[in-house]
Amino acid sequence: MPLLLIVIIALALAFDFLNGFHDSSNIVATMISSRAMPPRMALAMTAVAEFCGPFLFGVAVATTIGSEVVDPAAISSAVIIAALGSAILWNLFTWYFGFPSSTSHALIGGMLGAVGVAEGLSTIRLAGLEKVLIALFVSPILGLVVGYLMLKVIYFLARGAGPSVNTFFKRGQLVTALALALSHGTNDAQKTMGIIAMAMVTTGFTTSFRVPWWVIAMSAGAIALGTGLGGWRLIKTLGGKFYKIRPVHAFGSQLTSAGIILGAALLGGPVSTTQVVSSSIMGAGAADRLSKVRWTVARDLLVAWLLTIPISALVAAALYLIVNRFLR
Repeated sequence: MPLLLIVIIALALAFDFLNGFHDSSNIVATMISSRAMPPRMALAMTAVAEFCGPFLFGVAVATTIGSEVVDPAAISSAVIIAALGSAILWNLFTWYFGFPSSTSHALIGGMLGAVGVAEGLSTIRLAGLEKVLIALFVSPILGLVVGYLMLKVIYFLARGAGPSVNTFFKRGQLVTALALALSHGTNDAQKTMGIIAMAMVTTGFTTSFRVPWWVIAMSAGAIALGTGLGGWRLIKTLGGKFYKIRPVHAFGSQLTSAGIILGAALLGGPVSTTQVVSSSIMGAGAADRLSKVRWTVARDLLVAWLLTIPISALVAAALYLIVNRFLR
């Protein structure tokens, strides 16, 4: 295995670890805030499910990331390193300040910025980019709308129920949170798999794009490890800043998020778990009343989401110019 490929795999796994560390809040925040499960137990269960997800539901997202967005002939090792470096820096920055931004946006922005400087924007495959952007930008809207409707349906089905129904919504989160963790592992770990498989072709280790089992295992393991350690700064943001989350909100938002993320993964669409979960939480709160949600927090998150792709692209472009000098 070429040394350069080993370096890229190490960077990709670092990105994957940070992805799990960064996004663990998305899975467990509502479960912890609604007191359905103790924090450590919630993180441990989520980590195991994240590891299992990619083995159960295929690698369609990896194929999209690795071969459909950019012309493979335009991908070089310097492009991959710059894209990963940019995404890692953005993840560290947003984790430190507690901004639940999108790791998916950061990676896509990094790829676009690096390849744009390296080979020009004409090497970007518009059909693949359109597929990615539709998945990234439509999914949070679906989260908001479906989260709202889901709570309304739950309230209708639970009409007349006594306070003991909260016990059902707490225990039910064992299933909904597990489904959400499986969907997150399925969708997000595949982004790293796609990058590694792309690097294997670029460095000449393989002649065609494919995702071997050991790449799936390493990627799943890295995101699971990151999730197990948990990003407590972001858990606080998602778990309490929107509104006071009750078991019914946690149950409904988890069910909504899991369905959207898993559906996108099966179709090969990379989505932002952060966006989907955040919008589902807001939709669930809005089902009670619009004023229940602290929309100023949502505004701040929206700004972070809008900035992620352009900033990641600019950072990746600068990194490419530096990295390419050393790899000539």
